[in-house]
Amino acid sequence: MAEPTPPKIPARPAAASPLDDDLRDDGVYLSLHYAGADLVGRDAEDVEFERVRFTDVRLSDSRLRNAGLADVEFTGCDLANARFLDSRLFNTAVTSCRLTGAHWVECGFRDVLFDGCRADLSSFRYGRFKRVLFRDCNLEEANFQNADLRGVRFENCKLAGAQFSGANLTDARFTGCDLWDVAGVENLRGAILSAADAQALLPAFAAALGITIEP
Repeated sequence: MAEPTPPKIPARPAAASPLDDDLRDDGVYLSLHYAGADLVGRDAEDVEFERVRFTDVRLSDSRLRNAGLADVEFTGCDLANARFLDSRLFNTAVTSCRLTGAHWVECGFRDVLFDGCRADLSSFRYGRFKRVLFRDCNLEEANFQNADLRGVRFENCKLAGAQFSGANLTDARFTGCDLWDVAGVENLRGAILSAADAQALLPAFAAALGITIEP
């Protein structure tokens, strides 16, 4: 399976100014570096980020609707409870970020890497994924309901209690993941699992088939 295309960002993008911190509707932000910025609780629509680097930025509780992110990098950022609604992420890397409770509802993801992120209780409902990799992420109780996850890779992720009801997981690959008590196990049809991962799914498969496993 192809690796996600990494973001292409200038070696030294211009430092974001205080004016750039005030995210506004229809705003376009190009070739910028946000370092340590406080963008908590921002609310904007139709905003575009291209060739932008976010380092140690706080975006928690922000709400971005119909946002476009292309060639963007998040490193060490706090996006807890942020809401990206009907947005698009292309060639994006999200590394060592806090995404607890973040909502990415009805978003499109293409060539996106989530690496070493805490994303428990996050929601990717109705998302569309292409060449996306989750690596070393905490996705406990994450919601992938009705998401198109064809070909997505989950490597060494905690997925206990995750919701996959209605999702399309054809050719999705799980390697070294904790899949205990996932919901919507019947939608794993077509997925590729390691032997160890498949064993963790036995109670969920049994419950879906009405089978009682005695100790």
